[in-house]
Parts: sequence; structure tokens; C-alpha cells
Amino acid sequence: MEENLAAMQQLFPEVFEEGKIDFDVLRQLLGDYVDDEEERYSFRWNGKGKALRLSQTPSTGTLRPCKEESKDWDTTENLYIEGDNLEVLKLLQKSYHGKVKMIYIDPPYNTGKDFVYKDDFRDNVANYKRITGQVDDEGHCTGTNNSESNGRFHTDWLNMMYPRLRLARNLLSDDGVIFISIDDNEQDNLKKICDEVFGEGNFLGNITWSKKRKGSFLSKLILSFTEYSIVYCKNVNFIGGLYGGTPDTSESQPIIKRTNNYST
Repeated sequence: MEENLAAMQQLFPEVFEEGKIDFDVLRQLLGDYVDDEEERYSFRWNGKGKALRLSQTPSTGTLRPCKEESKDWDTTENLYIEGDNLEVLKLLQKSYHGKVKMIYIDPPYNTGKDFVYKDDFRDNVANYKRITGQVDDEGHCTGTNNSESNGRFHTDWLNMMYPRLRLARNLLSDDGVIFISIDDNEQDNLKKICDEVFGEGNFLGNITWSKKRKGSFLSKLILSFTEYSIVYCKNVNFIGGLYGGTPDTSESQPIIKRTNNYST
């Protein structure tokens, strides 16, 4: 029984709340969407179910090779893909499911000025961005305001992050690790959403680092010198530690030497 629960927790970490299975969430993951307002400990927000379904819908885009922007096209083993990150994550699911050892993401910080937008790819991406006000008629980025006064300050950000994190988890190998940069505005919510997506037991740590000490570190109430990188793994049973000796520099190689470029 315990072995079955452990295997299920690796497959569906979202359905476990305080060590118990939330069968309503399990039904949602299996396509049976429910509306149950029973009071119990949970992390919920408006639009969460829709964000989950968004991560389950297939991509409607394709990758277009950009050979003129690439180097050593026929021999490289590296890829650089430019496009909306949600659409690209969906496109990578079949080829790279369970194969990625490390992911680093630096999502928009929810400062009240960063763009947070609704995802809908029934139309082409360029036209969609123009319609939703992300770009003007000339294609220049405009962004949308996610100020605290709109009543969805945290909700909009969570709905943007949730499907992307679920798709990112799918790409990780059993010994894979993800690093996520964040500041104080959403650190607490990011920890909660990652506990759900990756499983609370797969939390490896919260790395604190010092920002450059310039005007941007000043806030209205307190000096802010730090930001964070929250670290999770796919399966803690496959992780021996994220530390080790200094590699032999005579044999070390650059992470990226040659790259094939694609765009969506």
C-alpha cells in the first residue's frame, strides 16, 4: 500500500494535501472537473481549474527552423527556441518528456508593472499579442498592468505560472532539478504552488543571494538586499546532493558551443 502511494505521489503530486489524497483534484487531473466547496486545507485561487486545463490542451503551433541564425546546423546538439514559453513548453513535451536534467527559469516578478496575460492560442501568436494589448500595431511591446488595485494581483500571476510549472515538471528526468528566481512579492505563493506541482517532499531549498546595491534595492518601507532561487527536484530519491568538488578545468567544456535556432 505504501509503495503504491509513493508511486502515485510521484505521478500526481498535486492530489496530495497534507499526506492525503484529494480525490476531487485526482478526478480533475483525469478529466472529470468538479466544483466542490467543502472546507479543508488547500491552496486555491480563482481560475486555478482553467489554468490546469490549459496545461493539458495540446499545442497548435509548430517550430520553424532559423538556419541563417544558427551555427553548425548539421552537427550541433544544442537548441535555442524563441517563442511564448507556454507554447514552447507544450511543443517540447513529446521529444523531451522526462529527459531534462536541469531547468532554470526567471519568471516575471509580480511588482505591479510586469506583464501578466491570458493565454489563448486559437489565433496566431503575433495577432493575439496585438489584440490583448501586449504589443502595438507596429509590434512594440506594451505590457499590461497587474496593479494591486485590479483585485487579481496574485491571481493573475498564479494563473500564469501554474500551467508552465506543470509542463516544466513533465520535462524533468527522475534526477532533474528546477531553479526558480523570485523576490519577496510572490515568494510565499511560489513555494505553495511548487509544493503542489512538484510535491512538498521534493523541495531542496531556498537559495538567498544579494542583489547589486543600486537604486532598485530601495523600497518604501525597508532596504531590500536579497532575492531568492527556490529549488525543487523531480524525485528526491534520485538526488544525491547539489554540491561537489571543483571540476577539472582542463577538461571542462562550455555548456553551449553550437546552437540550432527555432522560432514558433
